[in-house]
Amino acid sequence: MDRRVIRHGVTDSTSERAFAALAEGSASHGDVHLATAQTRGRGRLGREWSSPEGGDLYASLVLLPPPPGYDPVGLTMAVGLGVLRGLESAGGEELTLKWPNDVVDAAGAKLAGVLVESRGLQPDAPHYVAGFGVNITRTEFPAELTAERPVTSLRLLGVTADAERVLEEILSELEAALTQLIANPSALCSAFVRRAGLFNGPLEVQRGRELCRGRLLELDLEVGLTLETAEGAALTIPLEHVSALRQV
Repeated sequence: MDRRVIRHGVTDSTSERAFAALAEGSASHGDVHLATAQTRGRGRLGREWSSPEGGDLYASLVLLPPPPGYDPVGLTMAVGLGVLRGLESAGGEELTLKWPNDVVDAAGAKLAGVLVESRGLQPDAPHYVAGFGVNITRTEFPAELTAERPVTSLRLLGVTADAERVLEEILSELEAALTQLIANPSALCSAFVRRAGLFNGPLEVQRGRELCRGRLLELDLEVGLTLETAEGAALTIPLEHVSALRQV
């Protein structure tokens, strides 16, 4: 994958800059939009991603694969694995994935987040923007963030690294994960299940307004997520219907 890093300094959102480049026709596969701070950084479900200046990583990767493109859930899984492995390569301790798009430390504190988007996807010209934010140097966080869940950074984990080095490690691992998504999606699913710890106990799955419980039997991009219920029945849920997933 060719890489072209486009630096914006302080901007609204690296993903918005990536989509703007796509709209004007100047984007290329592998472009990385990078910012020193974001005024409108966002995460899943429209939540704000705190993005002050100071050395953290705010980046968005443009992906223009050949048709038919990537499986949407598989792509989010691949990007999550790439970010996790990149952070471990940069010196982080063993990390964990939290469905669908967070990287957390051993205590469950959020270290990084991923947001994969596509707008007006055309089957003959698929495009995606994979945004990721990593807490690198900060040691303090806004109260509204820590009230919801613990938050951490590489510095708090005892890792000394700058955003440029972390970005290089992540991009290298992202490329490998995207290759695996196409060549061996079942292996990618197995890796995700292992790194998310989903085989370690019973799961609780949110499907719309319905809450399903059971032990994971299989995670397959085409079939979905298959649980063994308390009654011993197999329950399969399409991945696009899974809004939340946690161990219980």
